[in-house]
Amino acid sequence: MKIIHKISQIREITKNLNVSVGLVPTMGALHSGHASLIEKSVKDNGFTIVSVFVNPVQFGINEDFDKYPRTLENDAQLCEKLGADVVFAPSVDEMYQDTRELTLVCPPYSAINKLCGKSRPGHFDGVATVVSKLFNITKCTRAYFGQKDAQQLFIIKKMVKDLNFDIEIVPCPIIRESDGLALSSRNSYLDENARKEALKLSRALNYSKELWQKGIRDKDILRDSALKILEGLDVDYVEIVDPETFEDWQETGKKALMLIAAKIPPTNTRLIDNMEL
Repeated sequence: MKIIHKISQIREITKNLNVSVGLVPTMGALHSGHASLIEKSVKDNGFTIVSVFVNPVQFGINEDFDKYPRTLENDAQLCEKLGADVVFAPSVDEMYQDTRELTLVCPPYSAINKLCGKSRPGHFDGVATVVSKLFNITKCTRAYFGQKDAQQLFIIKKMVKDLNFDIEIVPCPIIRESDGLALSSRNSYLDENARKEALKLSRALNYSKELWQKGIRDKDILRDSALKILEGLDVDYVEIVDPETFEDWQETGKKALMLIAAKIPPTNTRLIDNMEL
């Protein structure tokens, strides 16, 4: 397996491939959730690229860009073990000559004026921009994204459709610890007490799903039941949307997706989770 840092080198490698190319875009600090994406890509394609790039354009002021975990050596070892062919780990200067005067890919306001986009202005412009660049650089056939970042996945699927990228987006299930905590690179910020508090996210989602399965469709009851379990956390949002459109869920809808974002004391780590009810 090769570790590549230059765009020109990736293009040279992929231009003459006569097999399908799978791309797994990551910001590194890889865990079992990422591993499931890589394994799926290796199974589906003749060639797999894992990108490892902490993208400054998707971080806001006072967010954790500087302290975001960077573990390239360990990440590369995992990728090689799982059968990836290349790790693409560019520098910021390689990806962006000047972030102050950058052409951005801006998803529609209706897709980003809610949930994480509401509390993290500019975040999804940065996500859509870097993902578009990775698509163009790698010329991938398929790209793999985890369903934990549900709003991100929805926006990327819409971007691919709207901008006519000839790429298949492959959603992959959320991977959880045995106690229910959704895997996230930011879990490394949690101390012992914060990790116990973080379990409230999955507990709230599971309890709301239990209510749904008992026939409860009242949105306020579902949200309030989740908020009660989340007491003690700094809750950003608890929302229920239509998983196909990401519009507010109407109580006649057959499917509903509950999404939660909250900061976990005492480390103040922001985590997200979701579950289809």
